[in-house]
Amino acid sequence: MSASPLIARTVPALRRAVDNLRKRKATIALVPTMGALHDGHVSLVRLAKRRASRVVVSIFVNPTQFAPTEDFGAYPRTWKSDIAKLAAEDVDIVWHPGVAAMYPEGFATRIAPEGPALAGLEDRFRPHFFGGVATVVGKLFTQVRPDVAIFGEKDFQQLRVVTQMARDLDLGVKVIGSRTVRERDGLAMSSRNVYLSPEERQTAIVLYRAMRESAGRIRAGDSIAPAMAGGADMVKAAGLVLDYYEVRHAETLAPVTSRKDGPLRILVAAKLGTTRLIDNMAV
Repeated sequence: MSASPLIARTVPALRRAVDNLRKRKATIALVPTMGALHDGHVSLVRLAKRRASRVVVSIFVNPTQFAPTEDFGAYPRTWKSDIAKLAAEDVDIVWHPGVAAMYPEGFATRIAPEGPALAGLEDRFRPHFFGGVATVVGKLFTQVRPDVAIFGEKDFQQLRVVTQMARDLDLGVKVIGSRTVRERDGLAMSSRNVYLSPEERQTAIVLYRAMRESAGRIRAGDSIAPAMAGGADMVKAAGLVLDYYEVRHAETLAPVTSRKDGPLRILVAAKLGTTRLIDNMAV
């Protein structure tokens, strides 16, 4: 049986544990998570192990990226199961701070990202979100001081924001995106999928099918506007409420009008019942 990882709950304890790894000339990969781990998270850990000799996984449900109307209190928390999964993958350290450790009394400094954080996608519907993400990830990077950090491509705009932040602020961390892990029918794995009823779970695969349809049409030479309109119609016909269904430049997230505009990415966010789902696909 694999040994349980060392669990650090304070910054001094984390620093001691990381320093001990550094003394042994270890390279360190960080996998930031909010817990409720699934096979998609496990794939991030496995990629981290290929990119560094030691792995730190953070588990912290970050309150500053949730609006008052969102699901912070109800967000799934599965600590025992999470630790069992991480032990099975031989993770070295789990960084599990409380809110007071991350945001102590008097905390007054926040990161306000621009660029891809203001692309008019997630930020249009969750204007608070990327400030919360950038601040907590900036803290995680300075706390752990990893050589590399692994993020899933499912949260594609977040990946672009974090990559830009690490580069702009010279944080010395190489941010690596890991491909989206999907269920057999194409639904992107997400901690929020547990909110879906059995019927909604079957309906949710329309996001994957619509993106695949639109991407195929664009690759085949169709104009972007009708190809994207057809996919959006598929999603709406299934009963989902679209926040956005757009194709953007895959690196800058700038709007595009033609396949010639550069590498393309389709991004979608939609509500199914009370659950909000996001996904994306390369064209």
